[in-house]
Order: sequence, then structure tokens, then C-alpha cells
Amino acid sequence: MNHVFHRAPRVTLPHAVGGDGVYVIGEDGTRYLDACCGAAVSCLGHSDATVRQAMHAQIDKLAYVHSGFFTTDVMEELADRLIGLAPDGLERVYLLSGGSEAMEAAIKLTRQYFLEIDKPDRTRIIAREQSYHGNTLGALAVGGNKLRRSPFMPLLIDKVSHIPACNPYRLREDGESLEDYALRSANELETEILRLGPSTVAAFVAETVVGATAGALVPPPGYFKRIREICDQYGVLLILDEVMCGMGRTGTLFACEQEGISPDLLTTAKGLGAGYQAIGALLVSKEIFGTLVEGSGSFQHGHTYMGHATACAAACAVLDVIERDDLLANVRRQGETLTQLLHETFDNHPNVGDVRGRGLFQAIELVADRKTKEPFDPLMKVQARIKTQAMDRNMMCYPFGGTADGKRGDHVLLAPPFIVTDEQIHEIVRRLKEAVDAAVREVST
Repeated sequence: MNHVFHRAPRVTLPHAVGGDGVYVIGEDGTRYLDACCGAAVSCLGHSDATVRQAMHAQIDKLAYVHSGFFTTDVMEELADRLIGLAPDGLERVYLLSGGSEAMEAAIKLTRQYFLEIDKPDRTRIIAREQSYHGNTLGALAVGGNKLRRSPFMPLLIDKVSHIPACNPYRLREDGESLEDYALRSANELETEILRLGPSTVAAFVAETVVGATAGALVPPPGYFKRIREICDQYGVLLILDEVMCGMGRTGTLFACEQEGISPDLLTTAKGLGAGYQAIGALLVSKEIFGTLVEGSGSFQHGHTYMGHATACAAACAVLDVIERDDLLANVRRQGETLTQLLHETFDNHPNVGDVRGRGLFQAIELVADRKTKEPFDPLMKVQARIKTQAMDRNMMCYPFGGTADGKRGDHVLLAPPFIVTDEQIHEIVRRLKEAVDAAVREVST
């Protein structure tokens, strides 16, 4: 009898028994090509020797110690390395066990910061529609994923409002330049700040590149620079969520490097531990950290496994491998190949409306009608059918629904490991095309 409470109890899952580079191995020996790193997690693949050796060495020395009693060399090393690589202005690292924890910490630290500077009325948080920031209640409240929020709405904090997503494919007007759309979209933030009252707004939260909810939505040129200007003008903290898009996924270690800005707080996870250990981090500005040190002297927050020594050792080793093997260059190189192949394969596909993304973080959006951009009926479950068809072809991809407006729309996200080869990129696109066509045939008959 199976006593595991799986996330979808009615579904019978195949058993994974091993990993080899970009492949997950099933109990029957089937090799599944991992085109999504699970959820953009396994950036080094599934069998990196350097990370495993670093974890073993740390476990032999000290596996875990509570952060309320001790610090460790490996925790200090990881924080130093992250800040040495981070955008200007970020100075301290709060180490946690995942992305939702990091976002919860960001929300609570924002609140405490404004209490420390005697601005208790700044309680409002602004985020975007079609976003996702985690599954804990605070993070879920900030997120704009309607499908995931809906069952828990009565439990969510009511100090959050959402402005429209920055989505050129869906929201740019006919004849509007990309730059003009970026400015108009960013100015939605100022409009909302003024509606709420500037003295009540604490923070604006956004994924630098939107992940699973909308499918690799890349900000148009100038968008985040205008967002940064607005936040500075009204004294609002800018929180960037790079849990999924960070740690090299888009071709630079931090996605916001390509936007030319620095946030006040930044969350990261997933690729930080590459799946070898659960770890997340909140990077904090000098101003925010200094205010706490000079004020109350402590952050009223914490988790049992924060700063976990073995997890920190894994993360340090992940950074070692990325640097040693120049994997960011491979992300950019293979990302260009992936972009080219996706466009060649799907630009004229009758049921693909958009191809988008950056680096090894790309997506296709499915439509019932290419000209009108009308999505498929959600009851058809096109995204779920594509996942099934891809698994039948021994490939993992990351489809999701509600892409267009929170209820309708389907996309498939691709996020292969940083070690992926040219041949494997070609194979990913080939299998994806077969899966998409098979799924569309199912709903068309």
C-alpha cells in the first residue's frame, strides 16, 4: 500500500531511480530528457560529482547547526560569494530553505523596516497580475496566480493589490512600439500608488522574468528602469523575485543585471542549490540591514533549517561548477539555439501564438486561433495533454494553464539544465513539436 500523500493523489507517477546528466532514469530503465529541470531547479543536471562531493565533505564535518546558536564557515562563504556577485547595493544574505520562505521573509522584513523608520502606515504591497511568488499564505497573497489563489482567498492578507502584467503579446496596442508599451505598463505602478496614497505603499513585487504563471515573459526595454524610478520617487521598496529566473537561468547570474537596475530586496532559490539541497536566499540592501541593526537589532522572523550547513555547501559547489565550466556562456549559446529552433518550428504553427524567453528560460503560448489570439477552452486541458504527450515521448516539460487571463490560455515552459548540448536542444524541440501536435489533434477530433 502507498502511504505517500502525492500532490495529485489520483495520478500514478512513474518511479525515478537515478539521474545521468540531463536525464532522469525510471525504474524500467527509461531515460527521460529533462527539458524543464523539474521546475527550473536542476540547473547542473542530476549527477554532478563536484556538488555531491562537497555535500559529503560537509556532512562528515558538520551537517547542521541551529542558526540561533552558531554561524558556520560555509554559511559565511556562501553569503560573501553571493554579495560579491550581486547587483550594487545588496549587502546581506538571509539564507532559507526555498523560494516561498524567501518571499515570506521579504514581506515581513519590508513591514519591519517601515516600523523601524517610524512609518507604520506603509502597509500596502503592489504586485502584478499573472505572477507567482510562492505557495505559503503571504507569498500566495502577493502573487497574481488566480488558479492557485482562488481556494484560499478568505485566508489571504488584504493589503495587496495587483496591476496588469507586463505582457506585450497580450496587452500591447496595435501600432504601439515596444518602448512605448514598456513605459505605459510601468506607469501602471505610479497610477496604483497614487490611488492607494503614496504614504501607505511599502513595496512593489515582481518577477524579473515571469516564470510558470505566464511562461517566460521578458520585460521590454526600459520597463524596469522606469519601475525603479517610480519606486525611488515615492519611497517604495522594490522586491525582485528571481526564485525561478535567477542563478544564471537567463544567461547572467541575476536576471536583473540585464535590466541595468538593483532592487532593494531580491529573492532567489531553485537553481541556487540545483536540486541537490533545498535552499533559498533573500538578499537585502545596506540601507534596510543597517536600519535594523541601528534600531531594534533583530529581525522578528526565522526558520529551523535556515543557513543549513549542508545546503550552503551544495550552493557553494553549484557556484563553483558554474564558474569553472563557464556555464553561463553555455546558457547564452544554447539559449540562442533554442530561440532559433523554437521560432523555426512554431512561428507559423496554427496553434502557437507566441515564442518568448531569454537564455535557457523560454516558452510557447498555445492558442485556438492564431489571428485572434483566442485561447483554447480550459476544459480541453491542452497544457495537461501536452505534458502527457511529452512524457510519452520520454521528455519532461513544464506546461501551465490560465496563461492569458488567469483562467484561459495554455503555455509550455522550457528550462533545460545549463549543461545541455546542441544535440539535446534539437531533440527537445523535436519532441515538443510532436507533443504539441498530438495534443492539438486530441482536442480537434
